[in-house]
Amino acid sequence: MGRFIILSGPSCVGKGPLHSAFSKFYPDQAASLHKLVLYNCRAPRPGEIDGKAYWFRSREEIESFRKKENFIVLDVRGDLQAVDLNDVERSLAAGDLFFEGNPFVGRKLQETLRVKANLLSVFLSPLSREEILFLKSQAAPLPDFLTDVMRRKLLRRTQRQKGILSLKDLENIERRASSAYTELKEAWYFDYIIPNHDGEDSENWDAFYYPVSDARKTLLAFADLITGKASAGAEKWEQELVR
Repeated sequence: MGRFIILSGPSCVGKGPLHSAFSKFYPDQAASLHKLVLYNCRAPRPGEIDGKAYWFRSREEIESFRKKENFIVLDVRGDLQAVDLNDVERSLAAGDLFFEGNPFVGRKLQETLRVKANLLSVFLSPLSREEILFLKSQAAPLPDFLTDVMRRKLLRRTQRQKGILSLKDLENIERRASSAYTELKEAWYFDYIIPNHDGEDSENWDAFYYPVSDARKTLLAFADLITGKASAGAEKWEQELVR
């Protein structure tokens, strides 16, 4: 039975760029990780390919998976996502498996497979433990603060992808930004948390030959964890940190 690597975090926190950078600069390690592809009812974003990013299917088809024992179906920010557990077990029997996605799905996979698989779960956070403690000491409204942080990231990412934004785009941004705090409350359940301020809106991932600033620190921390090394860039959080 192979390892199951889970990478989760709020939308636009940088999961995709991190995975891409890891594949580019640690090709041998990345090549051994078979990506778990989920089903999703939303439309593909620019550049996403069916069967690689997700299996893009209708809401009705994914809803029907609830009747099948081998599927986990979850409502993720208004989108239905589904995991085929038979596919998970087949992949783990053949080698290591990698999941990159929403924290609710990441936690459910851990709860379902913790006793069956050798798990390593990593949560990518837009705030560090020290920053959260500081904000709490200042009596700052953490949900509002985090929503504003993620709204700005999501706006920059979507503008870069589409240029002019539609009302539907803005509604989607607001839904994802507003969900970030609830998702951050899941972080304590993961083995490690990596703080990262360079989300998917940042050019620090790919504007230069090598990631710089927080993107570089995040890549190095993730690579250390994947290769079984202790990482100074990874944190562990108690459940009470984010209430």
